[in-house]
Amino acid sequence: QVQLVESGGGLVQAGGSLRLSCAASGRTFSTYSMGWFRQAPGEERVFVAAISWSGGTTYYADSLKGRFTISRDNAKNTVYLQMNSLKPEDTAVYYCAARHSMVVRTTTDDYDVWGQGTQVTVSS
Repeated sequence: QVQLVESGGGLVQAGGSLRLSCAASGRTFSTYSMGWFRQAPGEERVFVAAISWSGGTTYYADSLKGRFTISRDNAKNTVYLQMNSLKPEDTAVYYCAARHSMVVRTTTDDYDVWGQGTQVTVSS
């Protein structure tokens, strides 16, 4: 089973960009589909984006299409989330998650392993 560590969060002004990284331990990273979720204060954790084990299939929350891009580098055991044109409503803790399956899913219950999260704060 992989372990996940997110990084790249921080404080950014509205309109700015951030790239989150999620580093996975273990030699079986390429057998996991990966997802990003976020959780704002007082709210449920919600789906952001997901990517298949090969990187050939991606899914996005409808509201984030065009601004966020998920990608992965299996040689580096890392998945990324590029976030552009950030808005204050993007403020949340962002979590990386792994699913030991080639089938990509978009719900929290489908993921086996979670990182500790990284805070993203967008100021207006």
